[in-house]
Amino acid sequence: MTSAKLAATQGAPTAVGPAIWLRRFLALDAVVTGANGLAYLFAPGPVGRLIGVDPGLLVGLGAFLTAYGVAVGVLAVRAQQPALAVRLLVLANLGWGVASLAAPALWFDASTVGTVWIPLQGVVVGGFAALQYGALRRRTA
Repeated sequence: MTSAKLAATQGAPTAVGPAIWLRRFLALDAVVTGANGLAYLFAPGPVGRLIGVDPGLLVGLGAFLTAYGVAVGVLAVRAQQPALAVRLLVLANLGWGVASLAAPALWFDASTVGTVWIPLQGVVVGGFAALQYGALRRRTA
């Protein structure tokens, strides 16, 4: 049996291309961001008490994050994601990540949970930016 036939009979793995990974990273970003936004939008009182942030601010952030999550989801389901749109998304995610890292020290008198949660959001969003940028670079390479 030739090696090609052997590989075929053993169910050789197929490579998942960078375009598929980009779509997956965008979709994951959309789900996480949208869920976070919905939590802020529909439970601002309990979330605000937990993290030590004004519920009114959380309603505004929740509306923004929900809309942003929907926009990222729309981008994720496109057959081909425009490179410029992905680059803008990466920059927005990086900006959000940096702001989230600085927020407890500069703008909020957050609770202990909030002092952990807010920067953790920044790390996650920064991670999405890195994954999306890497997948975009591999797709266009």
